[in-house]
Amino acid sequence: MNSTIAKSNPSRKLRKYTSFGQTVRNSLTMAYRGILKVRRTPEQLFDVTLQPIIFTLMFTYIFGGAISGNIQSYLLVIIPGILVQTVITSSVVTGVQLREDMDKGVFDRFKSLPIARIAPLAGALLADTIRYTIATCLTFTIGYLLGYSPAGGLGHVALAGLLVIICAWAISWIFAFLGVIARTASSVQGISMLVLFPLTFASNAFVPVDTMPNWLQWVVNVNPISHLVSAVRELANQGTMGTDLVTSLAGAAVIVAIFAPLTVRAYMRRT
Repeated sequence: MNSTIAKSNPSRKLRKYTSFGQTVRNSLTMAYRGILKVRRTPEQLFDVTLQPIIFTLMFTYIFGGAISGNIQSYLLVIIPGILVQTVITSSVVTGVQLREDMDKGVFDRFKSLPIARIAPLAGALLADTIRYTIATCLTFTIGYLLGYSPAGGLGHVALAGLLVIICAWAISWIFAFLGVIARTASSVQGISMLVLFPLTFASNAFVPVDTMPNWLQWVVNVNPISHLVSAVRELANQGTMGTDLVTSLAGAAVIVAIFAPLTVRAYMRRT
């Protein structure tokens, strides 16, 4: 019986014995497919191109004077906050597009190919790092054009951007898991926004913590987004590395350790 199935579906037999090197190559190919999708439908990049521009200009010129006294001082606060908010929010797209591809039968067609079963999932997660990189570079560029002058220097700014990309990639595993188990793409987006918006706005991303009520300060101080924003500010604005950096990286590692196996297991069952 098993031999009959293998003969009728040789791609399944080939995928069973896929080597690690071939898995990597297949994943890179699928990542390239994701990049090609962006080239053909560039409106997919609106959230990582228009959003940081609009939010930076709006928050800087509307709230800058009221919160920090002047725009230049507020840029040191808002640019790291906008960066974290934009990149973390864009990680939702991973789960949404994954669910859309599964609903359209794209992954059913992949099953007929002699490729590693995990390659479409790994490729999608890898391709989205390009989105995070675009958002990071654009946010810092807008900040520089407005007068943002971090004392940490270019090297520490690059490290701050890399930290945000790593953390966003880790968080994308959560939304990939939602994309696999959810029924529709709209439900993935709705649940994700319901979680992310309170996390990003109930943080130190936009306003100083000491201006908030005492009970809310406690919430903000334990918020993982606050730790990430503080780590970015320390790296970019001061050129230092503190406990917030360690906390952010440790949190990212825990997320991957928990949700990567869950996502892969659920994905293998569905495909």
